[in-house]
Order: sequence, then structure tokens, then C-alpha cells
Amino acid sequence: QVPLVESGGGLVQAGGSLRLSCATSGRTVNDYSMAWFRQAPGKEREFVAAMTGGATITDYADSVKGRFTISRDNAKNTVYLQMSNLKPEDTAVYYCAQRSRPWTGISVMRDEYPYWGQGTQVIVSA
Repeated sequence: QVPLVESGGGLVQAGGSLRLSCATSGRTVNDYSMAWFRQAPGKEREFVAAMTGGATITDYADSVKGRFTISRDNAKNTVYLQMSNLKPEDTAVYYCAQRSRPWTGISVMRDEYPYWGQGTQVIVSA
């Protein structure tokens, strides 16, 4: 099991910003595709953003393009999700995920990611 620990969630007003962090140990984040997913109450877990190893390619759900940015700090072995102009519909538990093999591409399918964090709650008030 790969430990992934998310943090940075909280309550924010619509239009505000939050930065989520996903720290890992044991495996260098730069070598693996990493992703953020989210799950709202009563809904399926959905893709938000992903980044390949080496950060050469990123992908975003249409609903967050232009508002969210995925990045990584290799020195801290941490992946971030900067969220701006938040909307009430962004309310969800946010999870980071990691692919099993190094230097594989990104995927929007949650089944392609075997390693998950415990999630961090984001609540956006109107």
C-alpha cells in the first residue's frame, strides 16, 4: 500500500480559493502519474485533474478548466490542487490517487489508480 495523505480542505465562500496537498512517501511522485478525483454526496467519484510523471502532460475535467491547477513539488514529494473561483457545485470530498507503475500515462478512469488517499472535505458556501 502506498500512503497518500491529503490536506487543505475546508469551508470557503463561493469565489474563494483553496489549495489541496497530497503527500506521499516511499515512491517519488515525479515518477508516477497522479490525479485528483472528487465525490459529492450521492454521486459517483469523478475525475478532476491529472498529471503525468515529469509533469509533462496535464488534463482537467471540463467543469474545472481554467479554475483548478494541478502541480507537484518533487522536493517535498507532494502534489497540489490549486482551486480558484470555487463554486458550490465544487463541494465534495477530494481524493488524490496514484498509478501503480512509473512513467505510465494519465487516465480519467478511477479504476486505473490503485492507490488512494483518505480524502479531504471541501465545502463551498453560496
